[in-house]
Amino acid sequence: MKNLQTLDDWLAYCEGLHPKSIDMGLERVKAVAQRMGLAFACPVITVAGTNGKGSTCAMLEAILLQSGYRTGVFTSPHLVHFEERCRVRGDIVGATDLIASFARVERARVENDAEITLTYFEFTTLAILQLLADANLDVVILEVGLGGRLDAVNIIDTDCAVITSIDLDHMEFLGNDRESIGREKAGIMRAGKPVIVSDPVPPQSIIDHAAELGADLWRFGQDFNFSGDKQQWGWAGRGRRYAGLAYPALRGANQLVNASGVLAALTALRDRLPVTAQSVRNGLSMVELPGRFQIVPGQPTLVLDVAHNPHSVAALTENLDAMGFYPCTHAVFGAMADKDVAPMLARIGPLIDKWYFTDLPTPRAASGEDLRAKWQAQQIRPEVIANAYKSPEEALQAAVKAADPADRIVVFGSFYTVGGILKDGVPRLSAPHLAA
Repeated sequence: MKNLQTLDDWLAYCEGLHPKSIDMGLERVKAVAQRMGLAFACPVITVAGTNGKGSTCAMLEAILLQSGYRTGVFTSPHLVHFEERCRVRGDIVGATDLIASFARVERARVENDAEITLTYFEFTTLAILQLLADANLDVVILEVGLGGRLDAVNIIDTDCAVITSIDLDHMEFLGNDRESIGREKAGIMRAGKPVIVSDPVPPQSIIDHAAELGADLWRFGQDFNFSGDKQQWGWAGRGRRYAGLAYPALRGANQLVNASGVLAALTALRDRLPVTAQSVRNGLSMVELPGRFQIVPGQPTLVLDVAHNPHSVAALTENLDAMGFYPCTHAVFGAMADKDVAPMLARIGPLIDKWYFTDLPTPRAASGEDLRAKWQAQQIRPEVIANAYKSPEEALQAAVKAADPADRIVVFGSFYTVGGILKDGVPRLSAPHLAA
């Protein structure tokens, strides 16, 4: 085995192993998992969907931790550090623990000189799954990286599948419409096991697949629902009700839909993982997830959101609209080259007065200039200004310099965009106008 000392060494090694960054299919990753003897002795909850996966995983984890369970969580991608992808008992794992798991995957991958190639995502997923399998946990929560049916996470049989909202994203891999994408996400279902569908208008392909498979389908609006006023909300599902709940600590109108799916999943698993109403209250009130409509107090106000497809940008727009009046809204935006940015810019455009488009530190990204050109092609407000910058930090600095204390700055788009701002910690803004 090569002399790989640090986590960065291992990650660089993984990047060069396979000719493709994404190679859909489970045969190779399954074969290595079998060599490793990878298996879970506790219930597994698998979460797929276009938007809301990270929030769903965070809420499940928070409530289960409050119930006293030893939890393990795998999510992707990360915002700043790779280690963020794995949490054990509520804490991000250390690099040393990950290195031991990486070495284990490598030994299995090249066993008896019968080498199996793995992509970066497959290799790192196996390492994290092994770490979680060894951690003596009561419950494991797995977030699907891409799609569902052919994602590396799907080598593990789930005890409860959760499918969040479905929208158009990663179409080159998953198909060009919601029905095709829904079919891929439905691949995480297992016969006889509950599947929670929290999308209020799910693709028919998901409903059909559940019926064909004989999965126990829980549909939003039919098997569970929520109601609420400005002060509190309530949830009702099969044989269970929660009343007088405080709103989740995660902001945004869409979070109640995600929270409803979470309560349905916990209700479906109540025989194996009972939770109390107090644990639900405490968990929802304490849940944290950086970069999901994260409002950083200060002057000007800073909003961070990893909205990077039309559906999530529509939700971000609604949430920004609900914040009230700001004299000027500045937007820092960076995205991958394969994203359909035109509808995103069109949707949020009416709220933005100054744009700061940015390059990102990955070859997959569109340049700030490319994004500015796409914005220019549909621009109908001549008074709006737009510039391009080399990095998210540089773009944010320019926005802070131009902003008045009463303004608002929104940083959104790729995880690289928000991660670029968070890499030195959460920024506390103080507009230069205040320094005098």
